[in-house]
Amino acid sequence: MAALGIDDPVAARPARLPRTYLVWLAGTQASLLGDAALYFALGWAAAAHGGSTAALVLTAVTLPRTLLLLLGGAVGDRFGARRVQIVGDAAMLVVTLGLAIAAYRLGTPVWLLVTIAALIGVVDAFHLPASGSMPRRLVGPAQLPRALAMRQAGGQIAALLGAPLGAVLIASGGPAGAALLDAGTFAVVLVVLVCVRPAFDVERAPRDERLTTGAVAGVKLAFADPVLRPALLMTAVAAGFLLPVVSLLNPLLARRHGWDAGAAGLVAGGQSLGMIAVALLVTRRGQMQRIGVGAAAGLCVAAVGIAGVAFAPTVVVATVAGIVVGVGSGMFACHIGPLVLTGVPDTHLSRMQALLTLVQSAALLLANNALGALADGTGPTTATALCAAAIGAAGVAGLFNGPMRGLLRSA
Repeated sequence: MAALGIDDPVAARPARLPRTYLVWLAGTQASLLGDAALYFALGWAAAAHGGSTAALVLTAVTLPRTLLLLLGGAVGDRFGARRVQIVGDAAMLVVTLGLAIAAYRLGTPVWLLVTIAALIGVVDAFHLPASGSMPRRLVGPAQLPRALAMRQAGGQIAALLGAPLGAVLIASGGPAGAALLDAGTFAVVLVVLVCVRPAFDVERAPRDERLTTGAVAGVKLAFADPVLRPALLMTAVAAGFLLPVVSLLNPLLARRHGWDAGAAGLVAGGQSLGMIAVALLVTRRGQMQRIGVGAAAGLCVAAVGIAGVAFAPTVVVATVAGIVVGVGSGMFACHIGPLVLTGVPDTHLSRMQALLTLVQSAALLLANNALGALADGTGPTTATALCAAAIGAAGVAGLFNGPMRGLLRSA
């Protein structure tokens, strides 16, 4: 057995991730923290003008991003993800600096908030697919799951810290302070991207292919592939019935039980804790050998946690159930990400990331409104139980799907 490296602790230890990836990851996570703080500041400033204005600002981000995502993915595959990221970071540096100056001089009028939100949405449409495909360009297939898990853990930590940081910045310097911090993080990422170059050659899309044709080709490829098609469907179900549980239904459940905001925060924190724990475990130990089974099993675990959140009689039980939701969410994310990135041709990396983001955004947009109406009509417990049933059904379907069940991770 020693010849296989099983009894050798040095041989069994996972190889370290490339330094170039770690440097890129550190820069992007710093940028995510700045973004989270800025989004909190924008939401706070918009809320001062009323609920309709706050919704308008959120829509100003979501709408252009959703409409342009497929085009953004085609641009990334045509011109190179690193180049698109550099342009996007430079654009966001200008946008955030402009916001800081304008907010310092003018305050936060509605037109300024909507304009900045729309610019962020446009840049995101091109930046997100390129950024999502970068790990495949910086690490080898065998290390990709660990690399993506580390990125997910960092993203969850940034999300946890972003809102409190945004609140501190609002209290001390107003929206201008949050914008300046975000601008600083974009400057850091810009320097990192100029210095870091992809370690793996990735073929680009043909230069004579029209961008619109390329965008459509990415969609056709995804829905014709026996693995990518169910993976995208599972992702849509997860976005539509898993994400709203903590952000939308958890506060409604807390109010129904007569719990305070702190209780709702504990449940949300439990979910983040569960996701971070799983991501760190995958970073350390790697993912399941059957990657498709790992993704489907994650949804099944999350379904159990969602049911627990729906019928929890106490805050403690709801918090434990939130942790279970986070564990299942983390399992799903840590397996579905590598599955998608390794399952597409090099020429379609950014386009597939764009489609993955689009599927999640569209499903979440529809589900939030539908679940909110259902919660108003029948109560949040019923809406949350429906989410548990939908997530559980998607997980079971994935476990019984032949191509997903037979898919193995990279050696």
